[in-house]
Amino acid sequence: MSTDTAPSWSFRHHWMSQTATHAMMRPDKPALRHLGRTTTWAELSRRSLQLAAAFADRGVAAGDRVALLTLNHPWFVESVFAANSLGAMAVPLSFRLAPPELDYILTDCTPSAIVVDARLLPLLRSVPSAAAVGTVVVIGEPDDAPTASGAAPLAYEEFLSAYEPMELPDISEESTALIMYTSGTTGRPKGVMLSHRNMQVQALTCIRAMEMFDDSDIGFLTAPFFHIAGLGSIVANIVVGGTVVIHPLGAFDPQAVLDAYEREGATVVFNVPQQWDLICAQPGIDKRDLKLRIISWGAAPASDATLRTMSEKFPDALNVAVFGQTETSPVTCVLRGEDSLRKLGSVGRPIPSIQHRIVDPDMNDVAVGQVGEIVYRGPTLMQGYWQKPEATAEAFHGGWFHSGDLVRRDEDGFIWVVDRKKDMIISGGENIYCAELENAVAAHPAVREVAVIGRPDSRWGQIPVAHVTLAPGTELSLHDLTGYLDGRLASFKWPKDLVVAAELPRNAGGKILKTALRAQDAARLRKQDHG
Repeated sequence: MSTDTAPSWSFRHHWMSQTATHAMMRPDKPALRHLGRTTTWAELSRRSLQLAAAFADRGVAAGDRVALLTLNHPWFVESVFAANSLGAMAVPLSFRLAPPELDYILTDCTPSAIVVDARLLPLLRSVPSAAAVGTVVVIGEPDDAPTASGAAPLAYEEFLSAYEPMELPDISEESTALIMYTSGTTGRPKGVMLSHRNMQVQALTCIRAMEMFDDSDIGFLTAPFFHIAGLGSIVANIVVGGTVVIHPLGAFDPQAVLDAYEREGATVVFNVPQQWDLICAQPGIDKRDLKLRIISWGAAPASDATLRTMSEKFPDALNVAVFGQTETSPVTCVLRGEDSLRKLGSVGRPIPSIQHRIVDPDMNDVAVGQVGEIVYRGPTLMQGYWQKPEATAEAFHGGWFHSGDLVRRDEDGFIWVVDRKKDMIISGGENIYCAELENAVAAHPAVREVAVIGRPDSRWGQIPVAHVTLAPGTELSLHDLTGYLDGRLASFKWPKDLVVAAELPRNAGGKILKTALRAQDAARLRKQDHG
């Protein structure tokens, strides 16, 4: 076929063009599986382009935003591809957020349409800014009540099936595919803009790290799609044409996950360390017919005991750790199995597609073994923060992306994270930003001042602990505080312990010393352990 008659998408490289290619070359091969239901590559392509045509008829156009408030299932993937096929940006929303948090995000991104699960409609209706969205498409059976804007919600299947698939237009790899909201040190979420090129380079990173060189692998997804780990972990399958099993979200059930691994023949899987602990504790693993080839982990540190147990339970699988952040699509460092125990505590070596430096506050390179901030340049870096040019300029100060991670590099090139400038707590794989929680706690009428720290925890990795001083004549219990936060902040962000103090430690400049708080907290726990 000559270039003047070839479809424009055939010259592109993003997940819509790859889906169209697989629909042509391997139409009947499973692309997605969910609860025993298969979506072939041909079906995924056709349905995504039908939905794109439906969105276009409702006025969704290039540069618009389409928000998604859903669980994990194939309809999420179809919706992302449909929005992107119009040049619109997909905005995944966490259903774990409280209505005020969702309200801020919807006000910030002003979507033209929202795709929502029927069971999450009550949550959406409790968000005031949803009233401005005229097109609400409901996965499942919508009720007859109108949306806040007065429009009747549209049933997903009826909405989609009324249209023929549109022709995939020429969408640039440089266009924005996703806006992924992540909280920052100011306590307000920032929309990380990721391009199609960002996600394709992420796919190449996974292909190299996981050795996914053909379409024979079966990936298994447990991470929520509203995390970059969700979409970031399936892009390699989309490039090579493999199959992704989408496991339903809910309380993590290690027995059910192992059953699904066995039933689906999963070969490449990802879990946070706490989930691996639960999986490895299940009896009879050695008697199961498992096909696991790659067992990967990330989002939180793994202990020596966790890594050794993973090696014992899955001796034939390659253990791969990944490290990064949403702004980097997300992987920046990879620690492979052969290094996981001898370099215990390291996040691995930086991936070859990015440049990195470890610098002091004046952007001077530090020596091997010295602590500095790791900064990056390369094709995985975000386009910027949505509608936040000042925050974007700050993040890219000096021409490099500032990760906020304080690290050191050893003589073998392995990176060791020492601290986080962004003061973030990782609890069960979820990011909890101290400033955001502090702002919410400080609004309680009894609280005079507050500082939040992370406390090591054997189950969750870390838990947030709020240290407060109180207004005169007031009292406050943890139960009272979490009751106050209910509806204001997602429950996974609530403090798990409350320490009331007469005063908080400060330096000469009046700044609260969290290092001193951590030391006091550790001493308090030791005293409790010894009676």
